[in-house]
Amino acid sequence: MENYILSCCSTADLTQEHFDKINVKYICYHYELDGKDYLDDLGKSMSFKDFYQAMREGKMTRTSQVSMGEYLAYFKTFLDQGKDILHISLSSGISGSFNSARLAKEELEQQYPDRKIIVLDSLAASSGYGLLMDKMAELRDQGMSIEDLATWCEDNKLRVNHWFFTTDLTYLVRGGRVSKVAGFFGSMLKIAPLLNVSYDGHLIARKKCVGGKNAALNMIQKMEELADNGYDYNDKVYMCHSDCLEQAKKIASTIESEFPKMKGKVEIYSIGTTIGAHTGPGTIALFFFGKKRAD
Repeated sequence: MENYILSCCSTADLTQEHFDKINVKYICYHYELDGKDYLDDLGKSMSFKDFYQAMREGKMTRTSQVSMGEYLAYFKTFLDQGKDILHISLSSGISGSFNSARLAKEELEQQYPDRKIIVLDSLAASSGYGLLMDKMAELRDQGMSIEDLATWCEDNKLRVNHWFFTTDLTYLVRGGRVSKVAGFFGSMLKIAPLLNVSYDGHLIARKKCVGGKNAALNMIQKMEELADNGYDYNDKVYMCHSDCLEQAKKIASTIESEFPKMKGKVEIYSIGTTIGAHTGPGTIALFFFGKKRAD
């Protein structure tokens, strides 16, 4: 097996058990809730349910990216073990963490000239980012070299499709992705916007749907249109949610019926605190491999 570490950020929104199972390391983001700092550590410091309940109660959130200094310390733990590193960062369209990781890489290459340090931009987020990491771990375990896996990532990362909707516009308005006027009228009309992560890694609103059920149907239609092999899709499907598990399960059941050749059942995860601080509760996302994202 190749002597390298496969690494990402906690914002890939998988569980600790999943990261351990596929042997992928991660570095934690930070968030602030009601003025108190926490690690985005997969729900250990604060449960996801408590986090989203606090948001519903009006407590303010703020997130911060991983600093260059944190990356230096994190990478050094592996380099000192004689390991090479392939690190895939949260989308640069959402966070500046990729640049912090790149700067740390450049500094450490001077200190560890015999080690390989590769830092790539996932152009992905949440459990779509996690789906990418899961596939890369599988390829690593099949014997793919660090260089070939990095090339595979660059060639295929845009094939990870991200589609999601929210039934509460409050947090999109707060983050500036929806104007206050549009948010006001959208809430009155029960608009649930359908969004995706674009080819350059930004969060983009694509369609205005009336109600969560309509948004869910539109999200599934996107998979019908874009998934590899259409209804014969035979790879994994991930979903994630922000404290609306039962609704996510219903959508997953429909997907499993429509795509009977998919690999296993739909895997459902919680949207972590970094991503959730911006989407808020009531968000459901769907991820699958398909046509490359385009403008």
